[in-house]
Amino acid sequence: MIKRYSNPEIEKIWSLESKYNYWLQVELAVCRSWHRLGRISKEEMQSIEKGAKFQVDGIATIEAEVHHDMIAFLTNLRDNIGPAGRHVHYGLTSSDVVDTALGMQLRDSTKFLLIRLDKLIATVASQACKYKNEVMIGRTHGIHGEPTTLGLKLALFYAELQRSRIRLLKAQEEVSVGKLSGAVGTFSNIDLEIEIEVCAELGLEADPISTQVVGRDRYAYYCCVLGLVASNLERMAQEIRLLQKTEGREIEEPFSRGQKGSSAMPHKRNPIICERICGITRVIQSNVQTAYRNVALWHERDISHSSAERIILPDSIIALEYILDKMNYVILNLNVYPENMKGVMGITRGLLFSQRLLLNLIEKGMQREEAYSCVQKLSMEVWANQSLSLQSLATKEPLIKKHLTHGEIENIFQIEYYLRNVTKIFKRLGL
Repeated sequence: MIKRYSNPEIEKIWSLESKYNYWLQVELAVCRSWHRLGRISKEEMQSIEKGAKFQVDGIATIEAEVHHDMIAFLTNLRDNIGPAGRHVHYGLTSSDVVDTALGMQLRDSTKFLLIRLDKLIATVASQACKYKNEVMIGRTHGIHGEPTTLGLKLALFYAELQRSRIRLLKAQEEVSVGKLSGAVGTFSNIDLEIEIEVCAELGLEADPISTQVVGRDRYAYYCCVLGLVASNLERMAQEIRLLQKTEGREIEEPFSRGQKGSSAMPHKRNPIICERICGITRVIQSNVQTAYRNVALWHERDISHSSAERIILPDSIIALEYILDKMNYVILNLNVYPENMKGVMGITRGLLFSQRLLLNLIEKGMQREEAYSCVQKLSMEVWANQSLSLQSLATKEPLIKKHLTHGEIENIFQIEYYLRNVTKIFKRLGL
């Protein structure tokens, strides 16, 4: 991922130096296991531990000649260890080390994602409670429906993020595996007990069965979950963008002092962070398709997945961590304009109460079809004439007056009715 959309802590996990460090941890753990089985002497094990160093530049120089990064790594490592280096990588194939190390990288990266996600969940929960009863219009198909609250919108985001957290924990578990089963997964040159022992030492589960590689369905699942988390953020960002439109400006992402919105129009306050979140989400979601394609390899393996994974795994993780951070900033510093919300609700001059009027007429004995036709006729008049309101027409309509008193009609057009269950919803969510 480019520097512009990367935070240094998680980016560091995916650096070349970090990757080689993970490889080294695997190689040393295997050597220690062989030592316990008596294949490597105490003196040789001490030499291995003492000399176990690598130089990134040195590996690059060797790789330029041999065109194989694992061989280049092992050659550089052997040069630093000396004669005892002959034991390093004994009984292993490259993917034993690469996939086991990858399990550690994914596990550790997911810890950062969970930290960011937990922070965002806490921020959304706090803001949901703050704006629990801040009434605004709810829309379906982009058209005004009935009143809701900003708190309920945020509470919905909170529930979605909680589900994403559960999925992310499961995905972390799914990829926190290693394998040391050899060239085609038959343990022909290494004991199965070594795999179990080494994986336990590294904090991983041993993959119960593998070919030369860990099954790529695990990584496809992981990428799918990253795509779902990103989709949650896109949903939030898109809602803010829609509510920030000039026609309503009900809420707005933060606009800092000195910030410029347009090179041409000085007045602009654009939702650039939310737009960026939506754009980066597309990249993460697109990478899921590549992860799916990596599952079906030739026989016990080919290498078609390798080049793609070097791109999609770090890019998706680093990008998701970045937009989690940005979304937290947006929600924490959200600009909210209650007067604009009230103004927007008034645009349709009472049409948002049409269902409540319909139901009250039914309660008074009207057939649903008759009541619906009556209220719809009045509603269409309000749509057509900006000087009219649904309440004023309802008080004059003979069919309605036959069933409802003036006071009852007046009571129907009260916003408070729509708030009566908000607290119950929040309680159900644990907020």
